[in-house]
Amino acid sequence: MKKTAQLMLSTVTIGALASLFPLPSFAEQTNRPDVSRVRFKFQNVIDRNDPTFNQELGINDFGVIAGYFGSGAAGHPNKGYTIFRHGEKFTLSDFVNENFPNSIQTQVTGINNRGGFFLGLTVTVGFWADANNASMVNNNFGFVNIGGQNGTFINVNNPNTGTINGIKTNQLLGINDRNIAVGFYVDTAGATHGYTYNIESNTYSPNIDDPNGVGATTAAAINDFDQIVGFYVDGNNVTHGFFESNGVFKTIDAVNATATSLLGLNNFGEAVGVDMDQAKKMHGIICNVYTGETKEVDDPKGIGTTTFNGLNDLGQIVGFYVDGGGNTIGLLATP
Repeated sequence: MKKTAQLMLSTVTIGALASLFPLPSFAEQTNRPDVSRVRFKFQNVIDRNDPTFNQELGINDFGVIAGYFGSGAAGHPNKGYTIFRHGEKFTLSDFVNENFPNSIQTQVTGINNRGGFFLGLTVTVGFWADANNASMVNNNFGFVNIGGQNGTFINVNNPNTGTINGIKTNQLLGINDRNIAVGFYVDTAGATHGYTYNIESNTYSPNIDDPNGVGATTAAAINDFDQIVGFYVDGNNVTHGFFESNGVFKTIDAVNATATSLLGLNNFGEAVGVDMDQAKKMHGIICNVYTGETKEVDDPKGIGTTTFNGLNDLGQIVGFYVDGGGNTIGLLATP
């Protein structure tokens, strides 16, 4: 499957098209079942620098994965990477370190296919920390990286980010091929707000707040139509997934779940994320954002401990699970 070929349309034009004409489904575009109706081959994704903790957070249409190793506990800092796989199995040489300069911790959370304005360079986003405290409470600052391991890093922090007990929290979590990044910040009152950041113009959108959220909205992923998924917390402290298109919010909850979060979105209206069932088990979920239909899918090695973080237009999914030994293992699921 292909991304949208023309990236010169304005945001208003793309948003209007998306709202007037629902995007074609995966099946309509490819004559193949959408990802909610296929079976997957699961593979472990483990950086040998730390076999105990890996999370895969984003994947582009070329199969390049964004993620990190390290739990963030004291002495066990997060270290970012991208993965350029050359064979069927992941090898140490496939992992390319990517860390914000002089940071103590870094997570690479999102990756696009091409930089457009940046002469075709792939752009990644994420966040970094200036400490690795025992409390695991550290300042978080967003970043953009243009061009990979030796690329140009840009510090990104929403100007409305507040300081609470000496800590600032701002993260970028996703990016599209139009170089629009998405993330969240915490204000001085402790409320969480989603937002988008236009990398080329260095501008921030107004807050993205689900109207059903009570000061707690996280925008987690954005596609090339500037549609967004994420999650919010309501007045009863229940977490719900949301889909936003052209300013209209739609709540998406997995069936029989006590909590739902949407964390990845592609150009075909397919989203992935995680839910929690009545027994407090976590399951990867796949959903159609237009119909709201959801399906639980677990890595066979991590039933009840699976999270899906991102997917591409080929239907490949990345995330992680926790094994019987308590290790957090990165995963790649391929249709």
